[in-house]
Amino acid sequence: MILDNLTVRNTQDEQQLIDKTLQREINIARNIQTKLLNGKTPTFEGGEVSGNTLPARLIGGDYYDFYPLVNGKIRIVIGDVMGKGIPAAMLMILTRGAFRSAAESTQGPGETLTAMNQAIYEDLRTLRSFVTLFCADWDPQTGIFSYANAGHHLPLFIRGKSHEINELPKVKGIMVGGLPNQEYEEESVKLDSLDTIFFYTDGIIEAMNQEGEQYQLKRLIQTLIRHIEKDVGELEKCVMDSIIEFTEGLPQKDDITMVLLKINDQQADITSFNSPRL
Repeated sequence: MILDNLTVRNTQDEQQLIDKTLQREINIARNIQTKLLNGKTPTFEGGEVSGNTLPARLIGGDYYDFYPLVNGKIRIVIGDVMGKGIPAAMLMILTRGAFRSAAESTQGPGETLTAMNQAIYEDLRTLRSFVTLFCADWDPQTGIFSYANAGHHLPLFIRGKSHEINELPKVKGIMVGGLPNQEYEEESVKLDSLDTIFFYTDGIIEAMNQEGEQYQLKRLIQTLIRHIEKDVGELEKCVMDSIIEFTEGLPQKDDITMVLLKINDQQADITSFNSPRL
């Protein structure tokens, strides 16, 4: 009996040690992911960008990134990895590496998504996963916003002077990891002063309150219109506050992520913090 009790106690101690080790490693992973997602935001004349994410678990699978190009453009990407928790977070890191590599060697967002799919398709198929992505280039000199889509929600386009808000014109593209040898098409729009592009993942419009109601696109649009005069940081906070107020602190099933690009009246002269190609 004594030996049985010792065996049980030792087993419990070993399990507690394993649990503590796992929790420590999860916290380290969360810290790494937070630092990657909350890295230096580029500053430039002619506009401003901002991004924010709220994972449904300690670590999540949503992804966004900014990549200033030395030709004066800024490349923006937002994505949603299939799955939750640690597996999704690992795939998010894989996606980030593919984007950073592709951004250095491609001319536009369509080529970037094409290169990303080529680079990580086999890995995603092996893991039976995929990633939805929306990639865009904004040229501060011309005001042209060009973009390509890999199965992601189209961002909202808010006209600063009229406050008219619509999705960007559609462009076809299957999610990364969906099919091999994909070539992603591009579309473009002209952005004028005070125009805003709001990128988001479906965790925002599918956020749920205690009654089982979803936040929905209509409520997001109302929030954006109500606070559209604010800068990107304040606007981002207003959207996040609106979601938190609606959900009343209820834990969510999906990550919540947004990126904003807002144009101002200044002449653009981007200041890059890395050295990608022309």
